[in-house]
Amino acid sequence: MAVQNGRSGRSRGDHARPAPHVIVLFGATGDLAKRKLLPGLHHLFRAGLLPESFRVIGSAPKQSAVSDDEFKKVANSACHQFGNCKPDDSWDDFATRLSFGAADPDDPSPLVAAVEAAEKAITGEISRRKNHPPIGRLFHLAVPPVAFSSVVNMLGSSGLANEDSRVIIEKPFGTDLASSKALNADVHKVFDETRVFRIDHFLGKESVDNVLAFRFANGLFEPVWNRQHIKYVQIDVPETLTVEGRAGFYDATGAYRDMVVTHLFQVLGFVAMEPPTSLAARPLRDEKSKVYDALKPIDVRHVVRGQYAGYRDIPGVPKDSDTETMIAVRAEIDNWRWHGVPFFLRSGKALAESRQVITLGFHTPPVRMFRTHRQDAPLGQVNEIVIDFADPGSISIDFMAKLPGPEMTLGASKMSFRYEDSFAAANALEGYERLILLAMLGDQSLFTRADGIERVWEISEPLLTTPPPVVPYEVGSWGPAAVSKLIHPFRWRLS
Repeated sequence: MAVQNGRSGRSRGDHARPAPHVIVLFGATGDLAKRKLLPGLHHLFRAGLLPESFRVIGSAPKQSAVSDDEFKKVANSACHQFGNCKPDDSWDDFATRLSFGAADPDDPSPLVAAVEAAEKAITGEISRRKNHPPIGRLFHLAVPPVAFSSVVNMLGSSGLANEDSRVIIEKPFGTDLASSKALNADVHKVFDETRVFRIDHFLGKESVDNVLAFRFANGLFEPVWNRQHIKYVQIDVPETLTVEGRAGFYDATGAYRDMVVTHLFQVLGFVAMEPPTSLAARPLRDEKSKVYDALKPIDVRHVVRGQYAGYRDIPGVPKDSDTETMIAVRAEIDNWRWHGVPFFLRSGKALAESRQVITLGFHTPPVRMFRTHRQDAPLGQVNEIVIDFADPGSISIDFMAKLPGPEMTLGASKMSFRYEDSFAAANALEGYERLILLAMLGDQSLFTRADGIERVWEISEPLLTTPPPVVPYEVGSWGPAAVSKLIHPFRWRLS
């Protein structure tokens, strides 16, 4: 990574650099801001990818407000603890761009004054340039979902949401079809769809986006990326973490709303889409939307909801809670490419491993003329493409090869690509970093569109309305036994 210090730093490589911006972080002293947003902005600054002239304003309700100096200390501590690049001699240059402006729905005046002061300072920096662009405003709502509508309404009523402003909205975007439609309506009263960026940090991952390159840039793979050759797809995101410390939020949300709607279906869209005419926002999101249109409503007979042992003993969790801490779902896409191919989605807490894996399993060869070395690995279960999209990410292909010796006996083999071995790791941006940069550039290609999120909630209605009861499972296991029955006659890659 080429580090650039100061206002004159050039962008890395040939990447576009945003116009001057004021970036407002709502929830600026919260966990997400400390872990991802503040370290991410610092990394973008050090990489020379932020605008030459910018300001970052933290915001929170007045009861949680801090001074400018206190906010700078919060940011410094966050970057030291969670940042990929730690504060160095350039920190003071970054910190001079930080300030804080409290905002309550009925009194946003401190934030309005902070934004006006920031724009005045930027205007002084760019006024000497000819034909300088307007100053953009980017509002990032790192606040509880119940506050989305009130914050957006405040941005509209205060005049902060001008024609040069955009908004990033965190997940989950609604809790069902009705709430997502209501939230979209509230947001569209202030921001038209071209200025709304519903963020899913999974889609900012290099390894997820590499699915598009792997498929569409390689004639070796795209011809077999269909029902004629692929017999199942798995998108598996288990976690070893429990819900300790997040019980209040989690019990009202559950694994399906928290992970499957928000993340796994977005990844499914990349895996299953038809080739877009380009990677611009409209054609890319149009093809994802076609996938969602072809999704069948979730059949609750093909769903397993689990709850790990001891969950109901956590403070804040009702003793009779029916919230799932793990879920496995069979989804089906009823179109020409994928008809009859099951997509198995699984995610949950307190499971055996923390992984993020896409697996595409291929059909068995029609003639079995070979013997295998391992009797527990028949030919049809070792031909898989495995995409690990946990940073830094990898792609491997499992296939059969002849074992050395006089007989024609086969053994399982693997070819692998790993990001950390193939490219300079310092060039990588984390998901949030990349998506914040794209939002400043106005590029919506990796963000969720209103019709897409509403369609996913629509096909989820049968499950949300009449969910099957939760089944207990042990901490550190792969979930209840019914998870293996769900995928039969296949097997989970992670098991």
